[in-house]
Amino acid sequence: MANRFCVTISHCRTDGDKATLGFVVANAAQGSEKETMIFLSTDGVYCAVNGEAEKIDEGAPFAPLKELITKFVNAGGKIYVCTPCLKKRGLSEADLIEGAVPAGGAALVEWLSADPACVAY
Repeated sequence: MANRFCVTISHCRTDGDKATLGFVVANAAQGSEKETMIFLSTDGVYCAVNGEAEKIDEGAPFAPLKELITKFVNAGGKIYVCTPCLKKRGLSEADLIEGAVPAGGAALVEWLSADPACVAY
């Protein structure tokens, strides 16, 4: 069984439900003692932009997105944000929340090459 887990999220403003569920699953993986990485791409990069997660609250039974992100980062989860996707949207590392790191596709490939399980939202 793989000790690493990957969640890719490509929605935030376009579908807060998918962003929320991605972080719920990532927190479950992190809580199961899996080394967990979230890779944010396309619209999903907004999950890691200062002030954006506060706008997403899908309601019960889900916690607000900001709370889910904070829990994930505090538990040691890694958040990688697609660098080209940031640039396309006029964003940079300075716009990101603490704990989020810009990364290219090579970082995702390297992570997945270690044979982890992966789920996409």
